[in-house]
Amino acid sequence: MVDFGRNLHELMARFGLTVRQLSLRSQVDERTIRGILNHEIARPQARTLNKLAAGLGVEVRELFDGSELQRRRQFDRATNPVVAEAIEQQPELFDGWQEMDFDELYSQFGAGGQLTLEGALETAQAMNRKREIMNKLAIVLESSEADLMSQIVDAFFQRVVLAAPEEFSRAQ
Repeated sequence: MVDFGRNLHELMARFGLTVRQLSLRSQVDERTIRGILNHEIARPQARTLNKLAAGLGVEVRELFDGSELQRRRQFDRATNPVVAEAIEQQPELFDGWQEMDFDELYSQFGAGGQLTLEGALETAQAMNRKREIMNKLAIVLESSEADLMSQIVDAFFQRVVLAAPEEFSRAQ
């Protein structure tokens, strides 16, 4: 079971926030926050979790994962320091990125180990291109061409699965 109280406490400590400060930032009543911290509210409402995450400036999943996510994040950043250099060199490449995008980039590996600067930049560009394609696909799927696009995607999916089933099973 998720320990929202412990996870919330760790996040508040990470950002140096008091209950009152978090209440003001998240628009969640102080009594509710204390109830979560004291385990009186074991399963907060989704709306409350969303408000708390917004007030903390984190994704909702951090309220579920707590310190485990933070440990993975710290490990990835410590073992792949060249990503920070890539971000510093080409900040425009990372416009609009969210924490989970950075998590994905930091968790990447190049041939033989950590990414090189070139590898980090290429991976970021590939991630941006994939996001652009997914956004376009979402628009098409909301149009009158949705059925046709679904058929095309299904056909390509079958082609990929039949061509390299061992590759597909590793990707899942």
